[in-house]
Formats: sequence, C-alpha cells, structure tokens
Amino acid sequence: MGKQPVKLKAVVYALSPFQQKIMTGLWKDLPGKIHHKVSENWISASLLLGPLIGVHSYVQHFQEKEKLEHRY
Repeated sequence: MGKQPVKLKAVVYALSPFQQKIMTGLWKDLPGKIHHKVSENWISASLLLGPLIGVHSYVQHFQEKEKLEHRY
C-alpha cells in the first residue's frame, strides 16, 4: 500500500469592508439602553455609591482638618 496524494480544497471566508456592521448593535438606541439599566438598578446603584461617596467625603474632610491642625 503506497501513499496516495490527496487533493485538499481550501475554503476562504472573507467579509466585504462595505458590509461589516459589527459594532452597530452597541450604539443603536444607546440612551434608551442606559435609561433602562439605570431605572432597573437604581436601588443597587444608590446602595453602592452612597457609602463610597460618604467615605470619600469623610476622608477628604479628615485630611483637610489634619492639614489645618498645625495652625492652632
């Protein structure tokens, strides 16, 4: 049994640069999608952002008070 050469057919797929619409789904109705996400999850967002903003403002106030402490 000898080795027989086998012809292989190659299939090449290509997209036309004029018909590529890959990213359009992300930008279509973007304000509507953002509004939907915010209105759906506003409680979770406020519970997450409330403590973060509170801690940040406390730290800023504490650092400012510490800077001015040596004046008195």
